[in-house]
Amino acid sequence: MTQSLFTPFVLNERLMLNNRILMAPLTRCMAGPGLVPTQTMADYYARRADAGLIISEATIIRADGQGYPNTPGLFTQEQIAGWRVVTDAVHEKGGKIFAQLWHTGRVAHPHFWGGDEVLAPSAVGIEGTVPRMRELAYLVPRALTVAEIATLVEDYAKAAENAIEAGFDGVEIHGANGYMIDEFLHHDTNRRTDEFGGSAENMVRFPLQVVDAVIERIGAWRTALRISPAAYFNIAPDNRDREVFDLLLARLDERELAYLHGGIFDDSVHYDYLDGRVSDYLRAHSRHTLVGVGGYSADTGASAIDEGKFDLLAIGRPFIANHDYVARVKAGQEVLAYSDEQLPVLY
Repeated sequence: MTQSLFTPFVLNERLMLNNRILMAPLTRCMAGPGLVPTQTMADYYARRADAGLIISEATIIRADGQGYPNTPGLFTQEQIAGWRVVTDAVHEKGGKIFAQLWHTGRVAHPHFWGGDEVLAPSAVGIEGTVPRMRELAYLVPRALTVAEIATLVEDYAKAAENAIEAGFDGVEIHGANGYMIDEFLHHDTNRRTDEFGGSAENMVRFPLQVVDAVIERIGAWRTALRISPAAYFNIAPDNRDREVFDLLLARLDERELAYLHGGIFDDSVHYDYLDGRVSDYLRAHSRHTLVGVGGYSADTGASAIDEGKFDLLAIGRPFIANHDYVARVKAGQEVLAYSDEQLPVLY
């Protein structure tokens, strides 16, 4: 059933993956002081290096992008050096690893960087408190100025450059799951009336600027993108979003990318305004290599690949519970069940 997962995959003319199983980005909140990756993190990733590609935990591009405790950064030399230990460990095991670049947007909290405000596309807050730090209530953000948006684009590009300096094989721009880039793409969180909001053409402008800046800095073959056409996490759905993502995907088809990754927790959900599942929508509207994710097992993921629904399979929580996930699947062995108690554990 899973044989297709273990065939090598040519991502592009410069990157060959040993198999089609990707380790999905998994926030672990285990960075050290200064948000520097630790030796324990290097050991954790190296144990999973038999994945065709590891996508790192989401990694913040600058200090005010932090929304969770102890999430690693890629904006200081100490952080770059810490990530170099991680990437060296993965490469020594024959693996490949991309850095996922992150700004949490309105989900950020100034507690983490000693500031007094949060930045987002629009001054639209989110209810609730910071996970693991329930005493911190979310703030209503301040809308970015046009000049600040230009600076943010450069900060994404600089983080991509830092990722390559740190030894990553490429980057995945985190444009999904209700964070900064995704907030520009949904009407619920983007209520701007300038050149970055109010129409599909304007709402895709910032995400495409980030993609173009990263491509210019490190090359398209090392640049991937994750997006969430379905507003299912921290954002209210709006049928008008379909037009935005239709345009975004059309514009992305004019560019080269390493791959396109769907941002969804459960890909079995049918969204009326997308005419089906997220993976089906992406396949119908994108020519890029597609990564499927969202509740798949090795068996169901392999079947979806065989049916042409996507090209690569990203596995999340089972990789936390099974550092040897790939070997277990290949040998037909039982995969250990994930539990929330494993979240703070790196092994």
